[in-house]
Formats: sequence, structure tokens, C-alpha cells
Amino acid sequence: MISLSILFQDEWLVAIDKPPGFLVHPSDHPKADDLVAMKILRDQIEEKIRVIHRLDQPTSGVVVFATNRGAARKLREDFEKRRVKKRYLAMVHGHPSKEKWTCHTPLKKTPDAPEKTARTSFRVLEKKTQQLTLIEAFPHSGRFHQIRRHLVGSGHPIVGDFRYRDHNLCKEFGEKLGIGTRMLLQAKSLEFCHPITQVRLVIEAPIDPCIKHLAKI
Repeated sequence: MISLSILFQDEWLVAIDKPPGFLVHPSDHPKADDLVAMKILRDQIEEKIRVIHRLDQPTSGVVVFATNRGAARKLREDFEKRRVKKRYLAMVHGHPSKEKWTCHTPLKKTPDAPEKTARTSFRVLEKKTQQLTLIEAFPHSGRFHQIRRHLVGSGHPIVGDFRYRDHNLCKEFGEKLGIGTRMLLQAKSLEFCHPITQVRLVIEAPIDPCIKHLAKI
């Protein structure tokens, strides 16, 4: 039986370190081999799980669920109103010319959809060999693939992002660095006010092993 790493749990909330490749909730087009975090967690803790937010399937890191209806409603509202501080780590290609920058490029979910405002702040943590850079990303809005698309637009795509970078280049680089088909984006931490106790929480995941491996090179 698969079990998930629980980062925080009380009588209202439970937060996990979602592995890469896992879905947060069932897909609109489910497959027999889908690994769905909410279902696994439900069976693991034997409680009903309420989805609050999501991460892309290839992204690892902190995901918080609610086990209480009132807590779920309040925390969803906090996510929608951008009261939750999100911090991501990413290993990207190239060495950015600035140590800090903010991308304001508006985004649309589909080619026919209207553009919506989007803002992400980035900070360089360490420039590595192999023309790689470890960065922090702080999304101030929640558009579709926002961090990934803003980094592509900045000229520094995420290592292993097969959707927004050439497949052959991703595969070749993954084999060279020993990371396979991993996309190196991690939701490192969430900071928010507990919806019931009002205590300020910071829930943080250990650094993703693949990011940690490349950070040492």
C-alpha cells in the first residue's frame, strides 16, 4: 500500500509532500494507473478528504487538504483571495542576468480564452555548472502553469518541463544528469492563517531529492 508523507495534521487540516507524478484529485479523463493523492490520503488516515488547491502532476511539494467542511470553505476562500503565501523552488536552464525580477506577462488558459493578469516574483539562489540556476518563485496570482510559462518567457525554462521545452532536449538532459523525465519544480512551502485556530502556519517540505542532487553539482 502506498503511503504519503504527512507534513502537518490536526482535526481540521492535513498537509502532504506530494510526490511528482501524482494527481491531487481525479482527472477528468482518468486512467487505470493514475496515482491520486486525495484517494491515497483518504485511505491512509481513514477520513473524508476535501480538496483545497492543486499542483500540476509533475510538480512535487506541499499540498493541504481539509477534513472539515467549514475549514475547507474558509481556506479555499483564502487561496482564491491570494491570502496564502506560496514559495516554490525550481532548477532552470541558463544564468539569469538579474538576481531578482518580477514577471507581469498576462496569461490565457487556452488560445481562445481572454488574457488575465499574472504576476510572479523570482530570486536567484545559486548559479550552478551545466548552465543551471536554482531559483525561488513566488506566484502572486494563480493562472494556468503560471510559474512554468513565466520562466519560459524569461528565457529560463524549468529543467524537465516537457510541455514547454523540446522533448528531445528534455530527454537528453535528463539522461545526462540522471534525473530521467523529472520536471524540477517544487512547491516548497505554504504560509497561511489557520482557518479555525487563526494561528499563522508555515508548512514546508524537505527539498526535492532531484533538485538537491543538482544543487550539489
